[in-house]
Amino acid sequence: MQFNRGNKDDNFLLKLYKRLLYPRLVEEKMLKLLRQGRIGKWFSGIGQEAIAVGSTLAMLQEEYILPMHRNLGVFTTRDIPLKKLMAQWQGKLSGFTKGRDRSFHFGTQEFKIIGMISHLGPQMALADGIALADTLAQRRHATLVYTGEGATSEGDFHEAINVAAVWNLPVIFLIENNGYGLSTPISEQFKCRNLVDKAIGYGIEGVQVDGNNVLEVYDTINRIAKDIRQNPRPVLVECITFRMRGHEEASGTKYVSQELLDEWAQKDPLDNFERYLIEENVLTPELIVDIKTQTKKDIGLEIEEAFNEAEPIPNAIQEEADMYFPYQQEVIHPQSSNTEKRFIDAISDGLDVAMQKYPNLVLMGQDIADYGGAFKITDGFTAKYGKGRVRNTPICESAIVGAGLGLSINGYKAVVEMQFADFVTVGFNQIVNNLAKTYYRWGEKADVVVRMPTGAGTGAGPFHSQSNEAWFTKTPGLKIVYPAFPQDAKGLLLAAIEDPNPVLYFEHKYLYRSLTAPVPEGCYTTDIGKAGVLAKGGTFAIVTYGLGVHWALDYINTHPECGATLIDLRTLQPWDKETVATIVKKTGRVLILHEDTLTSGFGAEIAAWIAEHCFQYLDAPIMRCASLDTAIPMNKALEDDFLAKSRLATSINKLLEY
Repeated sequence: MQFNRGNKDDNFLLKLYKRLLYPRLVEEKMLKLLRQGRIGKWFSGIGQEAIAVGSTLAMLQEEYILPMHRNLGVFTTRDIPLKKLMAQWQGKLSGFTKGRDRSFHFGTQEFKIIGMISHLGPQMALADGIALADTLAQRRHATLVYTGEGATSEGDFHEAINVAAVWNLPVIFLIENNGYGLSTPISEQFKCRNLVDKAIGYGIEGVQVDGNNVLEVYDTINRIAKDIRQNPRPVLVECITFRMRGHEEASGTKYVSQELLDEWAQKDPLDNFERYLIEENVLTPELIVDIKTQTKKDIGLEIEEAFNEAEPIPNAIQEEADMYFPYQQEVIHPQSSNTEKRFIDAISDGLDVAMQKYPNLVLMGQDIADYGGAFKITDGFTAKYGKGRVRNTPICESAIVGAGLGLSINGYKAVVEMQFADFVTVGFNQIVNNLAKTYYRWGEKADVVVRMPTGAGTGAGPFHSQSNEAWFTKTPGLKIVYPAFPQDAKGLLLAAIEDPNPVLYFEHKYLYRSLTAPVPEGCYTTDIGKAGVLAKGGTFAIVTYGLGVHWALDYINTHPECGATLIDLRTLQPWDKETVATIVKKTGRVLILHEDTLTSGFGAEIAAWIAEHCFQYLDAPIMRCASLDTAIPMNKALEDDFLAKSRLATSINKLLEY
């Protein structure tokens, strides 16, 4: 291994050595604790320390780093106290996640480190969003994000790099190629000769380095970071290294030949750098002994202190409360006169007001810039706000939702448009595992709204018509709003954008141009979590939302004698249990109506809650009217038969006849 110190003085080299040594000694201690049964799991990065230490030292303290689970050197080089890290690993209350998540699955704004989730690749898109925020704020910063050779097979890898390339984002994508994804060798993971060759396909620079040579890693990342701070663009770096221990300790290394282990043992980053520093007269054997002795002593003390830290005390109320960033909405009431607006124009107006109110708000979606979006909701926005804040995206829902979270982490707000709600499946993981859980896991808000053009009635068929709100209503950490009228469409959108928590905003496509109603001008918000009561009768209640509200109104208007009270939920998470309970107690009969399919639709949750909390007030079974348990057909006659509307009158009669 050839080292080139360049103009680095002895003090820097000694500092680098200590930085490299520290995570190795921590790991050796952890392996002892594992054998003693004092800890239960460990992901070892022994043999890979040069990458984490060298690259972290090359970054500015105020620049974000997004590591993986084998990058202890990132955390120690950023001077996170070992006691705090050990508390995290042991699930202590004083850990970064208060015992709620494991290992390095956390972030810390104090140290500008954003940890991974177990899906490996999604943090790459967060790096895009973080870098985009720096770019928009004209901060000359770089962002460093790690991934492994195995995760390069994931779609998140492709999407994140492609977005960064198209948008010229100052991100260093660092691949730790350590030879194996658990037990699968690289020969079974990719066909290209080198992973760095993938850079060619994205039109970006690719650099390969010896990941065990700490000076080469430092010099390379330092050079790239300095360059892209001035000339923003992404760079792909492949660090060649080897995993000397199992994927985690229980996995072992029986699938690796002893010859290969012996070969890489000769390339150990710490041993080789240590010998080099002795040759350079920076270290002596005596000094090495002194450094190791003191470091081991310090490590032992901090670890034992962490073991003595308090365990979390279960508190269900606090746990549920901590799914959401603390926020109390203060409803902004309309202050100006109304103007007749179509449903679609109310949404556009809401976005326009929000863009004026929040200079840090960024809109992202396919074709939303000059084209104005598939439904023309953002038509004219680029002329008013520029392409920096109204951004066309490649077709990559996962990366764009992740970028939205990255923007939020770095001080921005984001609204992400799904061209159709059906397409959210491609970004599902980012929503349910990143947006929804981030605050609960490590106390960071996810200030992202995902717009969801939804619903049937337009003959669009199985892939453009689904009502998929129930996929998300069962996910703690998300808020779900679903307006039925233009005034609520604007007010709920502005409320969702104001809220620092992740909100899914469902907007029914059928209502876009078919519904016109008065909408207040200017900025106002609708109360998230508060239902509307649209008709009042004493015979039975209809609980619904979205297009179902209009089906119910049509029925009530043609059957004024029916005596129905109509509840428009408006918000599905949280939903207004108080209003529903009050109406159920008054009427004794309730029909739950929604456009989604019957089985496991959101109506099932409402029915279960009413049965549990209002059973004694019921005069008839709770009934549900929903769409067929099939995919949505395109043909008009088939679609009409599919939709719940075709069974509404029959369902009401059945309820009233009971």
